[in-house]
Amino acid sequence: MAERDRVDRSSSSHSMDKSITLPPDEIFRNLENAKCFAIDIGGSLTKLAYYSTVQHKVAKVRSFDHSAKDAAEDKLYEISEQEEITARLHFIKFENAYIETCLDFIRDHLVNTDTKVIKATGGGAHKFKDLIEKKLGLSYARVDKEDEMTCLIKGCNFVLRNIPHEAFVYAKHADSEFRFQNTHPDIFPYLLVNIGSGVSIVKVESEDKFERIGGSSIGGGTFWGLGALLTKTKRFDELLQLASKGQHTSVDMLVKDIYGGSYGCLGLTGDLIASSFGKSATADTEFSKEDMAKSLLHMISNDIGQLACLYAKLHNLSRVYFGGFFIRGHPVTMHTITYSINFFTKGEVQALFLRHEGYLGAIGAFLKGAEEDNPNQYSWGENYAGSSGLMSVSPDMNPMQRARSGTFDMLEMDRLERKLVNLPLLQDPSSYIPDTVDLTEDALAREYWLFCFEEALDGVVKRALASQPDIPEATERAEKFRQKYRHKLQTLRHQPFAYGSLTVRSLLDTREHCLNEFNFPDPFSKIKQRENDMALKYYQTIVKALELLSWEEKQFALVRGVLAGNVFDWGAKAVSDVLESDPEFGFEEAQRQLEERPWLVDAYDQWLERLKGPPHKCALFFVDNSGMDIILGVMPFVRELLCRGTEVVLASNSGPALNDVTNGELQILTGRIAEMDPVIQLGLKEDRLTLVQSGSSSPCLDLSRLDKELAQVVRERKTDLVVIEGMGRAIHTNYYAMLSCESLKMAVIKNSWLADRLGGKLFSVVFKYEVPPGDKHQSKDPVAPPTPS
Repeated sequence: MAERDRVDRSSSSHSMDKSITLPPDEIFRNLENAKCFAIDIGGSLTKLAYYSTVQHKVAKVRSFDHSAKDAAEDKLYEISEQEEITARLHFIKFENAYIETCLDFIRDHLVNTDTKVIKATGGGAHKFKDLIEKKLGLSYARVDKEDEMTCLIKGCNFVLRNIPHEAFVYAKHADSEFRFQNTHPDIFPYLLVNIGSGVSIVKVESEDKFERIGGSSIGGGTFWGLGALLTKTKRFDELLQLASKGQHTSVDMLVKDIYGGSYGCLGLTGDLIASSFGKSATADTEFSKEDMAKSLLHMISNDIGQLACLYAKLHNLSRVYFGGFFIRGHPVTMHTITYSINFFTKGEVQALFLRHEGYLGAIGAFLKGAEEDNPNQYSWGENYAGSSGLMSVSPDMNPMQRARSGTFDMLEMDRLERKLVNLPLLQDPSSYIPDTVDLTEDALAREYWLFCFEEALDGVVKRALASQPDIPEATERAEKFRQKYRHKLQTLRHQPFAYGSLTVRSLLDTREHCLNEFNFPDPFSKIKQRENDMALKYYQTIVKALELLSWEEKQFALVRGVLAGNVFDWGAKAVSDVLESDPEFGFEEAQRQLEERPWLVDAYDQWLERLKGPPHKCALFFVDNSGMDIILGVMPFVRELLCRGTEVVLASNSGPALNDVTNGELQILTGRIAEMDPVIQLGLKEDRLTLVQSGSSSPCLDLSRLDKELAQVVRERKTDLVVIEGMGRAIHTNYYAMLSCESLKMAVIKNSWLADRLGGKLFSVVFKYEVPPGDKHQSKDPVAPPTPS
């Protein structure tokens, strides 16, 4: 948040440092296409925001005209990579000492801009107004100062709405210090406690409705000022360093110092502070700087904590966010505030902090300047490839990064093509957590998966190069991708909380972001094309074989077909090694790999019993891989649902990820299958089979961020069955997802380590059929699944 603190006069804040070199690839990225600037200048930090248009490659597929005799050797579709322009928001945070150098750099690299107004906020906006106009040569433009609190609120609303795991609870002595919170679908109302020089307490009720309901003159400035008088330490960060090493009990008078122990009738424990600095009045000894700083920190934090609790209780608010210069990601201040809130509310209210609280003012100022483009009408996603991550400049967590090379901190947000919303069928959207295992808290699992992704890196580079064989500079870009992603993995090994909860999904998504950053939009495009063409040749054979079976045999064969198809996953090393070494490995071989019943998780009998009842009205099916999976596994299953009288909505990825089928590919595949299968053809014609984008470009699935049109179709069709297929979508994510309708989760475990943790083996089967409580189809003997801890 914007700091209103005075400038540290002992630092170099007034002597503008010009000695740094700014690498444009890392700091002010895509500056040549920048427009709509905003700046938030605090007492020691400047936050710059700008909007740019980014040109990058996207993978496209187009169906061949099969009436022509030489339709590219009878391939179903052609692949092309086209240039597209998308919108990106850039936020850069740096010390005020470098503001002059940064403005020079921006002026020298700004090319295609028609900026007429720069929005400015923060306590230093007025002070630096002339410098900004002079350095950027804004004779034709102006710097508009925006209200600081309005910008803070707008920025806070924006990050809470668009960044999952934005908020966290800080627990100093826990295995994982950072416990990220699931963002509630409705972010309002909440209390924002902004601790700058003083304290402002703001009640936020909607996007544009907020009120400062209280505050205090005792805040960060008080801690800094009194701390400087007591310790002769002028720098705020150094004062916090002293406090982190101190023992407040040598300075503070405790309850036991007065009563010899606890004061039972009042419920006061002996270790409770009875009087801050109470011992200094009577003791003859000298107190250390560290102890005085610690005592002062407790005094200020306890006062702010109690004030925040009283206002939260008065206004019946349970969500209380803390930010401002006093917080700024410092573990020692987050710990003391957390302790205070826990004490005064007896654990009923949690102190919440924000990963990007330092950017809120700049984000809000930017939004004020871009109102005509209405950024809030879109969904935005954090670009991990261009963002620094939480705590990257914290002196306590990363001392080396306080060196000059680490002075800059970045956040990038990409505008998404689709507006994202919750799946309407989530039983409780506020408690939904997509990921099954939090690697931030599980050190053993974290080390294993980081090793897996490092080990797989060479293979990903190989696939990326194979997808662009005729482009000379692809080798250089592939090497840059390797370096970037390896660096991200190294960062996450030391800072697993950098981008929120570390999960298999976030590791996969970070890799996809890095691939896109270096223009490898679909490394598996040619593999998918080849496998789709191959699988189509066997579709009719599979369908005819199914029709020869009895009804009960057919249902089992359909399920085994989905599971066998799911084996073909190029994201699983155990499978990709087989597919690489044995090109003849096919659908029948995959079926033979499956474990026999009873499966690791086996609710098939309950599912079969359900099929003997009335048909479902509409089934939503989240599909997984291309080739054998979608064509020989999923489509026959879909065909059977249609024959039962169930409408089907097939939800596929909007963009590429591994060998997962995309919506563009699925449209072409389904059209081709319809030419061979009258059931599929009739389903499309009568609009009982619908293909919809999921809004995702990930191998995993977050049911809280789905395409708005998909959510609308789900509601309109009165969907009463959800089918989730694949290890990424049904095990790494959504294993515990609770839905308000019946659901099927089907996956084959293609990782030995994960199988072992679940108590199974390679190619074990998970088949979960779940019915919400109170549903008439609920089984009397539910299957208890293993826990992928």
